[in-house]
Amino acid sequence: MSNLDAFREAGNPMFNDNKFKLGIFGSNCSNACAMTLAETSFEPTFEKNKELAAMLEGAGWEAMVPIARWRGFGGPSNFNGTCMETYTWASALAAVTSKIFLFATSHVPTIHPIVAAKMGTTIDRISKGRFGINMVCGWFTPEMEMFGRKMMEHDTRYEYATEWVEIVQKLWTEEWSDFEGNFLSLKNGFSSPKPYQSPRPVLISAGSSGKGREFAAKYCDINFSVVEENGLDKATAWVKEMKKTALENYQREINTFTYCYTVVRDTEKEAKEYYDYYVNQKGDWEAADNVCKVFGVESGSYSPDYMDKFRRNFIAGWGGYPLVGTPEQVTDRLLELSKTGVNGSLITMVDYNAELPYWNERVMPLLEQAGLRKPHKQTAEAVATAEAA
Repeated sequence: MSNLDAFREAGNPMFNDNKFKLGIFGSNCSNACAMTLAETSFEPTFEKNKELAAMLEGAGWEAMVPIARWRGFGGPSNFNGTCMETYTWASALAAVTSKIFLFATSHVPTIHPIVAAKMGTTIDRISKGRFGINMVCGWFTPEMEMFGRKMMEHDTRYEYATEWVEIVQKLWTEEWSDFEGNFLSLKNGFSSPKPYQSPRPVLISAGSSGKGREFAAKYCDINFSVVEENGLDKATAWVKEMKKTALENYQREINTFTYCYTVVRDTEKEAKEYYDYYVNQKGDWEAADNVCKVFGVESGSYSPDYMDKFRRNFIAGWGGYPLVGTPEQVTDRLLELSKTGVNGSLITMVDYNAELPYWNERVMPLLEQAGLRKPHKQTAEAVATAEAA
């Protein structure tokens, strides 16, 4: 039995039968993933997130993944400056949902692994096995300085993360445990109860560098990576590399996810006009410059050429893969993306609460017809209602 088989047998939404899985990204933060001053009804509040979770569950989406953020990026919007902490966010939503899978995005240098293990177990039990941790090493220097932590060199961050996750896993799976590393230690470690999921909650990470991908292959169940607009061949290579590394080096199975920003409208003209409005006319270019300067240099995930060429993509949705057009065009783009072997994508929108109903009504049925998604009861009902109207 592979490391993912237990999740599948338990009916874990992240490993269900849908060929292409879907989630949303960053709904705990102001502006979510769009660096824009465009008007929006979305706010990073519990009430808005509860509303989103209900819509996602009703249409059969798999997951909600938050962004770990401690301060904004400046500019007129102070992009992501207002946000909800991710463990408490996941805990609150776990109590008012029944199907959606919830992640906490955890900056490993800022949260002790004993605390992370205990909080993770608590949320996993509240949700009855719908919880996972998205491990991030921290790349935004001003954030780390808020904690009095000196930014570690890129590869050293993953060495620290290795010790962190090994301690967390010991606490989740062993009665008593010890650990002695270069950064962290554990003496007579104990944590009870154990997680609802067996042997542990789902672990994911977005490492795109060589060190990051090696870490994911060894410890994670899903690896996230950006897919460039014209980079489907690279995406195919990334998926093959991740699966091969996990299997050959660690005798493990791993899935892959990416993220896409979307503007879907009745006509291509309407979609492109709105893209032009929120990116070119209302984009927060100052915030985007701040993000690109820090992210490109310190994360190790993007090349300088990528950062310059796709600056608009960062304004549109954190540099994700673009889905701009009609429901049919968006479906075709996702079909192309699926052919790379990637297992799913997080979707970002400027106004989640206003735009998600249209996606559920118009795009989801097409994804089912294309074979990317299994038929879902509420989606079928929405189509019938729309046709009757």
